[in-house]
Amino acid sequence: MANVSAKAPTLLADLGGTNVRFGIAHPDEDQPLIQDSVRKYHVKDYASLGAAAKQYFKDAGHEAQRAIIAAAGRIDNGETVKVTNNPWAISAKSLAKELDLEWVHLVNDFAAQSMAVMLMTDQRTADGHQDLVPVGKLAVPKIGAKEEQTFVVLGPGTGLGVGGLLIRGDKVSVLQTEGGHAGFAAHSPEDIEILKVLNLRYGRVSNERLISGQGLVNLYEAICEISGQKPQEGITPEEITKRATDASCPMCSRAVETFAGIFGSVAGDLVLTLGAWDGVYLTGGMTPILLPWIQKGNFRERFEAKGRFRDSMEQVPTQAIMNPEPGLIGGAALAIVEAGGTPLRR
Repeated sequence: MANVSAKAPTLLADLGGTNVRFGIAHPDEDQPLIQDSVRKYHVKDYASLGAAAKQYFKDAGHEAQRAIIAAAGRIDNGETVKVTNNPWAISAKSLAKELDLEWVHLVNDFAAQSMAVMLMTDQRTADGHQDLVPVGKLAVPKIGAKEEQTFVVLGPGTGLGVGGLLIRGDKVSVLQTEGGHAGFAAHSPEDIEILKVLNLRYGRVSNERLISGQGLVNLYEAICEISGQKPQEGITPEEITKRATDASCPMCSRAVETFAGIFGSVAGDLVLTLGAWDGVYLTGGMTPILLPWIQKGNFRERFEAKGRFRDSMEQVPTQAIMNPEPGLIGGAALAIVEAGGTPLRR
């Protein structure tokens, strides 16, 4: 067993329904996530997380003394997780033993992504990239600018993840939620028609049934049915966004536009629910792809359209996370906390 060290190299894993990403964090570095350590593996290719991690150590040539696993599922007593949309079941103690680590900590993937924003910036790098891009006219908020701040972090990928970031003085905490499974609230005549179609298919309709990869397909199929068009059988989210981009399919274009609007409604509802008046961070694998529609569509209009709270909602900034590894960056932020430091930069 490795010796206990306050600032030991830490294995990071960002585990979703389709892929698992690994990286190594050095908590005492200015940029704790070691960029050349990042690797991606397909979940279906491995029997367990342990098997994938062993392959990662072999491929990357890195070592670690502990691990932080950000998983897309509900963490049970901090010890086990059954990943949503994923066949693996994970035990922290068993994984630590299998990989010969001091400890393994399990966190919800959106708890990690909520922590990630503290290590991100809206400044452009030398190659022109930005971690954060504003959606709307308001500037990206400064984390730690006030003694008390509350943020929402949400985003569509294989599913719809929802987390919260709470800053109270020097104390930082995250809300680990399954808010993506909250019931969908229809806000427009089109929403109601879509809800009717999906209700017949699924019974209860959650936000994730619309705001996710499969949700985009559901929207496309529902819109085709409402319009009297025959949907293409077996169409993928990637095909829908491609055809919307090249304007070759009106139903695909309408689907991504509707997606952006409903995404705005869901994000706005979460601000009201959590009191997240300091801002919303949009993440997930689909956000960078759909950013043009989110920025030019009616995301902000529906985000702000909250009746008597419209004036308040107009002052809440929204921004897209464009960094491709928010889960691993969040894991690195958590590694800093585990080592006795703070990722809060005032």
